[in-house]
Amino acid sequence: MESIFPLFPLQLVVFIDEPLNLHIFEPRYRQLIQESEKSGQLFGIPAFIDGKIMQVGTKVRLTRIEKTYPDGKMDVRTEGVSLFRITELYNPVPGKLYSGASIQDLPVTTRGDVVSGQQILERVRTLFDLLNIQKELPENPEEFTTYSLAHHVGFSLEQEYNFLCITNEVERQQFMLAHLDQFIPMVKESNRLRKRVKMNGHFKNIIPPEF
Repeated sequence: MESIFPLFPLQLVVFIDEPLNLHIFEPRYRQLIQESEKSGQLFGIPAFIDGKIMQVGTKVRLTRIEKTYPDGKMDVRTEGVSLFRITELYNPVPGKLYSGASIQDLPVTTRGDVVSGQQILERVRTLFDLLNIQKELPENPEEFTTYSLAHHVGFSLEQEYNFLCITNEVERQQFMLAHLDQFIPMVKESNRLRKRVKMNGHFKNIIPPEF
């Protein structure tokens, strides 16, 4: 049997280069982390959506065990490295507590279109202004990839997963732009309705129309 890659399914999507802090409490994942620390082996985080493990996931690297508690629980730091696709699932891995899989590595491009990158930054600035989010954004569209913004543009979990499955940066840019062009008007309308609700109960100086 080929080498089985260890899995740590979570109800979230991890992107390449993303730092992710985890609190480890289940015995199966304590075992996985301990083995990863000893061997330096990567492990996979596939999203767990609607009761099932998704086919595409992210390889992550254990960068540090921040704290180990007396009962064996741990706080750990990890980082997304690359993408993979599950070809066969083993739950659990023979002789282990955790699940694993036979996997296929997925090549990913990170070079995007500069114009699309600028359009994304402009739209995200607009979104952040509407939501009163104070977050620094890069000025140069060549200084970021869409992965770095994917958790901040209002994607649902399912949309984040669909985004993860796109391995070409130009296509990810188009996916993000299409989402922002739909999402920003919804936020504007929500803000407008919120303001109207706040006005209820107050005297209004409204000029009646001419007819």
